[in-house]
Amino acid sequence: MNGRGRVGTPGARSGTGGPGAGAGRGGRPTLEEVAARAGVGRGTVSRVINGSAKVSETTRAAVEAAVAELGYVPNRAARALAAHRTDAIALVVPEPESRFFAEPYFSDVLRGVGAALAETEMQLLLTFAGNERERTRLAQYLAADRVDGVLLVSVHADDPLPDLLDELNIPAVVSGRRSADEPLASVDSDNFAGATAAVRHLVDRGRRTIATITGRLDVYGARRRLDGYRASLEAAGLPADALLVAEGDFTEEGGRRAMAELLERRPGLDAVFAASDVMAAGARQALRAAGRRIPDDVALVGFDDSVVARHMDPALTSVRQPIEEMGRTMARVLLEQIAGSGERPRIVLPTELVVRDSA
Repeated sequence: MNGRGRVGTPGARSGTGGPGAGAGRGGRPTLEEVAARAGVGRGTVSRVINGSAKVSETTRAAVEAAVAELGYVPNRAARALAAHRTDAIALVVPEPESRFFAEPYFSDVLRGVGAALAETEMQLLLTFAGNERERTRLAQYLAADRVDGVLLVSVHADDPLPDLLDELNIPAVVSGRRSADEPLASVDSDNFAGATAAVRHLVDRGRRTIATITGRLDVYGARRRLDGYRASLEAAGLPADALLVAEGDFTEEGGRRAMAELLERRPGLDAVFAASDVMAAGARQALRAAGRRIPDDVALVGFDDSVVARHMDPALTSVRQPIEEMGRTMARVLLEQIAGSGERPRIVLPTELVVRDSA
């Protein structure tokens, strides 16, 4: 995946007679020729090209005019090497590749990151680290200073990658913290508030036996959604029933399996809050197989407000988290770190309940 902007546009040149004809090796104008045309030293041209403020406006104008006249294009690789930069960042997904392509969440994050990098010179490298072999290979790659920074998506509590990045002093931003004490910069949605809104909506619709299908509980965001579910039940004066909680894994099959377990334990349940739209789709399969109508018999709410929610039948009520905006914000924070900001913010973006036919 490539998320970089244009580095520059060479001046129009023919084989003979163009402004850069015969200049440099292969007809390409050199830094020295720009310096000679502008009447300044090579170092001054370099400072102008790299945006240094230590150049007078008159000199800057002369160099820029020479660049335009000669059609000079900076050697990006040389500039990056001189600045100890690679002009590349990695988007790391510590999940199997199959999950990345099955869940809209990841593609939405990727779209947001790409949008944020579109006007930069950064290359975006997508890599998976879903098993020990992939993590070891990635660790070796990162230790070799191959990227300027890392974006981590879908981090689990025991994931060693964030600590490795900290040890290597590589700028990094995680989407979703490992815990409340995450030391790295992070961007997340308000999982707790989103879950409480979902369950409160079900209570307001008269539902009283409300189950939940959680995500993997080694994911901090999944635990926060479970916390929000429980807090909303308590606020409504409804008992906390452990048999109404089934752990899923953010997959459709996981949602189907968890829903079947819930129906076996509590056949009289009248509502389900699933911690992702994909799991809600699986839950719908199990409900229909059991002859339960949605929403007449069982109301169903998901989380993400992905394309899955809009295309389900009936259309799924879901908690919208601004996933693309999360991707854009992650990229912005990482670029600031790469530029030397030193800041490690914890950014939490708001969620919103989108009501549709399923609840």
